[in-house]
Amino acid sequence: MSLQTPLEMMYHWEDTTPQKVYLKQPVNGVVNSYTWAQTADQVRRVAAGIIALNLPAGSHIALLSKNCAEWFITDLAIMLAGHVSVPIYSTAGEKTIQYVLKHASCPVIFVGKLDDTAEQVAAIPQEVIKLAFPYPDIEAEQQWDTLLANEPCMDRPVPQMDSTMTIIYTSGSTGNPKGVVHTYSSISWAASNSRNELSVGGDDRILSYLPLAHITERVMVEMASFYANTQIGFLESLATFNRDICSLKPTLFISVPRLWTRFQMGVLANMPQKKLDFLLKIPFVGKVVASKIRAKLGLDQARLCASGSAPISPATLKWFLKVGVNISEGWGMTENSAYGTCCVPFRADKIGSIGRAYEGVDIRIADDGEIQVKGPCNMKEYYLEPDKTAEVFTEDGFLRTGDKGAIDNDGYIKITGRLKEIFKTAKGKYIAPVPIEAVIMGNSSVEQVCVTGSQLKQPIALVVLSEEAAKQDKERIEKSLLATLESVNGGLESHAVLDRIVIMKDDWTVENGLLTPTLKIKRHLLEEKYDSLINTHSKERLIYQN
Repeated sequence: MSLQTPLEMMYHWEDTTPQKVYLKQPVNGVVNSYTWAQTADQVRRVAAGIIALNLPAGSHIALLSKNCAEWFITDLAIMLAGHVSVPIYSTAGEKTIQYVLKHASCPVIFVGKLDDTAEQVAAIPQEVIKLAFPYPDIEAEQQWDTLLANEPCMDRPVPQMDSTMTIIYTSGSTGNPKGVVHTYSSISWAASNSRNELSVGGDDRILSYLPLAHITERVMVEMASFYANTQIGFLESLATFNRDICSLKPTLFISVPRLWTRFQMGVLANMPQKKLDFLLKIPFVGKVVASKIRAKLGLDQARLCASGSAPISPATLKWFLKVGVNISEGWGMTENSAYGTCCVPFRADKIGSIGRAYEGVDIRIADDGEIQVKGPCNMKEYYLEPDKTAEVFTEDGFLRTGDKGAIDNDGYIKITGRLKEIFKTAKGKYIAPVPIEAVIMGNSSVEQVCVTGSQLKQPIALVVLSEEAAKQDKERIEKSLLATLESVNGGLESHAVLDRIVIMKDDWTVENGLLTPTLKIKRHLLEEKYDSLINTHSKERLIYQN
């Protein structure tokens, strides 16, 4: 079967499974279900509203909203109207919103579910036309009801595979976000192949809650659902997360390391580790306890769980393995449609690796240890940045990922650090912080960690404790952290041994600018903010931020 675009898949499902429920959106505690027929009808009406704006063909239309049914509907409507989508993270502040809208020259923006609606809408330049999803307090030129009142556009255009489908802006961990240009070909190839690689089908259910402005959720959840006819559920809000996941009971569940750690902390808040370990060892009782934990997490019907976006501690993966949740690590980038590697089927003996290359993707390790990838899923270019585009591709078409890694005899890849994050201590020795951070995260009291110290003789670790750990006995937590420090240092070469751990007072968040929307640390900003603390000389092995 030849490669088809997302629009062709919509035509296919509205013809063949019109009454199958595709989207489930909770609103005020009531789940609104959308069949393929209803979804396609709304897509066609919203597309008609866009067409009525008389924009030049291929105009860039922005999307600023948390995940919801209307996001999927609008994405397809933008395609049907012959334009290019430009997602913006729902957590974006004024500076990012204005930068993306200006850089991508967007004449129109769809605005939906947001936490700071008034503030974020105020950041949109007056000349940009605002169209609103059906959520409260969104000031816009047209509301959702008005768009749905249009006569549906009944055309069935088929976009050219080499034409631009979307421009996805990176989360900007090292400066201004870059606009990654993907064609219908690159996205469609990755999405349709992920369906095959992960054996996704029409009986599967997925919860869409990670940012749709991020490549993983966009391709592996939204786009893949177009090809597999997977049912998609959404959250009403973060406060209803547990209710909504338990209601949907996903068969596939993708998360990020920080959230997996929070799930673990939630379990341990109700049952201390020692008691859990004891119960899990008892025949039959252990299975019942593990089953109840999975049910409480809403994962009792999940046949495939995954983690991506950042390294996850092997200790965390082993903890979940004990309760019957097998988490497969995956790896990819915005620049290659998030379609790089995956550890599927799950293998306990490969914990700590990001898996093998997907079918059709070539991966190699360069002389300097960099992981380089090539495949039909690679981006076309960085929008309006030819120099950066030239820098990121090798002469023979491989994408320079910036990640360092190694490949074992089975083809499984381990990431050993980021080329840009490797720093030199005052002794002139190079340190790769990522592997050290992953080991520290094995301590369940630690929620965030940053290994740093370019001006120090020995590196140090800044840690943020989990909410639960911060409430516990101080002496016990300190003892646990010192034990982790000794354990970590025992596995390091002398130049990489950590001098101390610094317990931070405040969380690193998207709101305070120290995390990207995908919950990665903005290392350079963190180091700037805490420069004096990092370079404070102390003989103590454990100190607190004042």
